Amino acid sequence: MELVERLLKGDKRAAARLITMVENNDPAVIAMLSEIYKYTGKAEVIGITGPPGSGKSTLTDKLTKLLRKQNKKVGIIAVDPTSPFTGGSILGDRIRMSDLNTDPGVFIRSMGTRGHLGGLALATLGAVKILDAYGLDYIFIETVGVGQSEVDIVKAADTVLMVMVPGLGDDIQAIKAGIMEIGDVFAINKADREGADRTKTEIEMMLDFNEGDWRPPVKKVVAIHNEGVETLLESIQRHRTYLEDTGELIERRSKNSEREILDLAQHSLMKKMVGTEEDKYEIKVFAEKVAKRKMDPYTISNEIVEKITNKKD
Repeated sequence: MELVERLLKGDKRAAARLITMVENNDPAVIAMLSEIYKYTGKAEVIGITGPPGSGKSTLTDKLTKLLRKQNKKVGIIAVDPTSPFTGGSILGDRIRMSDLNTDPGVFIRSMGTRGHLGGLALATLGAVKILDAYGLDYIFIETVGVGQSEVDIVKAADTVLMVMVPGLGDDIQAIKAGIMEIGDVFAINKADREGADRTKTEIEMMLDFNEGDWRPPVKKVVAIHNEGVETLLESIQRHRTYLEDTGELIERRSKNSEREILDLAQHSLMKKMVGTEEDKYEIKVFAEKVAKRKMDPYTISNEIVEKITNKKD
């Protein structure tokens, strides 16, 4: 557990090493995550999502610099698309935030999705816990930006910042119900473009149907020129205050924990089901028989579940 001790003392290399272990599904990392869990829950976790090209990376960069002026330590998990050739992440976000890399109060990590849908890498939740225990005040999770499946961000974040831009064509389609429901704060980036006011009006109209006590603020920003970013940060911090004052922070984290428990259990079951080459081959044989209508998928799935639950480690 030397890595854990180093992490809790603020060792950046230990944090990086542990995140790598999580990404690689290292068997030893589960015990380490269990050990550090009691030291987590202090950081404010902010998910930044929105369509590709909306300027999420630039906005994250500007928000981080503002927080550093407040002497806050910040972590950035930039979930990038996975390279189809190497399987690694395409480090676009890290390149755009290169000037933050030299700041000792900022920890940046790019993570590849590795084919995982939902805009998040499977290891993201583990990485959040590691950076939380490492002692950061804020952790930004910037997602890939893949549309409806971005709702996955709610599993990890206390506050979700939805970044939109004018000129996407049919804005209403771009912000349809599934996406609208997860936004706690909306930012219309590149607001110096034509159509920014119309986009803001459309979002406000859709928010009129919001039945919750919190009405998500809609802020116009031009991140590249650092315009409106300070006001946006105030809105994000105001949402955190709201969560704490109403007790919704614990309620939200409880729901996220429930999802995480089920996801971890499902992941463990999947590993037991197709953990070996023999298991994978067996599934393929079953699949072929099902495709030829020699067997049905319902019976097969029940047999697999029974086999897993009766299997001894």
